[in-house]
Amino acid sequence: MIDGTRPQHSAGVVPINSSIPQSGHQPTHQSVTSDMEKMNLSKLAMNDQSNTFSKQSSQYNANQSNQQQSSANQSTNANANIRYSAERVIGNGSFGVVYQAQIIVDDPTSPAYAENGQIVAIKKVLQDPKFKNRELQLMSLLDHPNCVKLRHCFYSRGEEPDSIYLNLVMDYIPETVHRCLRTYAKASKLLPLIMTKAYLFQIARSLAYIHDAGIAHRDLKPQNLLLHSRRHHVLLCDMGSAKQLVRGEPNVAYICSRYYRAPELVFEATQYTVAIDLWSMGCVFGEMMHGSPLFPGESAVDQLIEIIKVLGTPSREEITAMNPHHTSFKFPAIQPHPWSKVFKGKAPPAAIDLISKWLCYEPEKRLPALDSLAHPFFDELRDPNMKMPGNSPQPSHLFDFTPKELQLMEQKGLTKKIIPQYLWQQFNVV
Repeated sequence: MIDGTRPQHSAGVVPINSSIPQSGHQPTHQSVTSDMEKMNLSKLAMNDQSNTFSKQSSQYNANQSNQQQSSANQSTNANANIRYSAERVIGNGSFGVVYQAQIIVDDPTSPAYAENGQIVAIKKVLQDPKFKNRELQLMSLLDHPNCVKLRHCFYSRGEEPDSIYLNLVMDYIPETVHRCLRTYAKASKLLPLIMTKAYLFQIARSLAYIHDAGIAHRDLKPQNLLLHSRRHHVLLCDMGSAKQLVRGEPNVAYICSRYYRAPELVFEATQYTVAIDLWSMGCVFGEMMHGSPLFPGESAVDQLIEIIKVLGTPSREEITAMNPHHTSFKFPAIQPHPWSKVFKGKAPPAAIDLISKWLCYEPEKRLPALDSLAHPFFDELRDPNMKMPGNSPQPSHLFDFTPKELQLMEQKGLTKKIIPQYLWQQFNVV
C-alpha cells in the first residue's frame, strides 16, 4: 500500500455532552443541529432506489438561540428544496463512503437555484445518536482559502431501522497531490521545484490556520490534499481524524497514516501537540523531493527504524521530549544520514534546511507552520516575475491572506518576510 495504513478509530465523534469552543467565523450551516436527541428524524429521508438524497428543513435544531434561529431560517429557506443525485462512489473506508453527486433544485425561484446542476462530493458517515460528530463541528468553523469548505450537511436514514447517517456536502475536486505525485513518479520524474514550493506554501498556510485554533489534523498526507491542477490550488481536506487539542487532556496515540506518523506517536505519546502535523508536512515535502515516501515502514517498529535510518538514533533527551513515560525501546547507535544524500544531491540547500526543521525528533523544536512561510525556500514565490511550468503566471491565490493571517503575521513580526514587497501597498504594510 502506497500510503501506509490509516488507523481505525472513533476520533470523529465526541460525547454529546461535550463541546468545542465556538469562535471565529460562524457560517450559516453552523445552525445545523448537533444534538441528535432533539431532531425530528421522521422527516429525514434518503431514497436509495433513485440514488437521490433529500435535505429537509427539519434537520435544523429548533432550540437554537434567537440569533442562531434567524440564521437557521435563512439557511433552511435557501436549502429546503435541494436534492442530490448520487452519480458514483469516489471513495470509501472505515469512515464511510464518499459520493460524487449533482445538486438538483427544481424551483427556479429558490435562492438555492444558482447551485442547480453543480457537482459536489458527499461524505456519508454513520452517526451514533449518543455522540456529536467532531468532523461536522470542526468543518463548521473552517473558513480559509486552503481548507475545503462545508457547503451543506443533512442527515438520512439507512437500511437498518435505527441507523442514521450524516452527509457532509463539499466542493468536488477530483485531483489530489497524491495523484499528481504518482503521475510524475510513473514518468520517472520529480515534481518541478516551483510546484513543490507553491503547493507546500499552501499546505503550510492551511496548517497555520487550523493550528491557531488549536486544531491538529492528525492525518495529513498527499491523499488528503485536494488539488485544482490548472490553478495550482491546494486545499486541506478530510477532518475525520482532526481534533481540537487541550493541554493536559490525553489523546489517542494510534492516529495518522503510518508513513506520515510522527515519532512521538510511534512512542505512544498521548500528550502530543499540533507538532505532529509539522512532521507529516515534512514527510509530504520529502515525498515531493524524493519521488516516494521517505519512511515506508511496514509496522510501527519498522516505521521507527526507517526514521532512524535517516535521523539517526534518538538520544535519551529526545525520547523524553517525545514521550517521557516511554522507556521500552533500545536501539543500536546509528549516525544520521545526510539529507543531501537522501535526496541524491537534487535538493537545494534551502530545501534541506526547511525539511530538517520539520523532521526532527523533539516536537517543540519543529518550525511552526506560520513561521515556515517566511523561510527562504519560498522566496522564489515572492518574485513578481515568477512563472509556473508552461510559462503560466503565478497563481493569484498564493497570497490571498485573510485578516486573521495578517494579524498573526503582525504579532510574530513576520509580515514583511511573508508578504512579497510588491504587495505591501495592497496589504497596507508599512
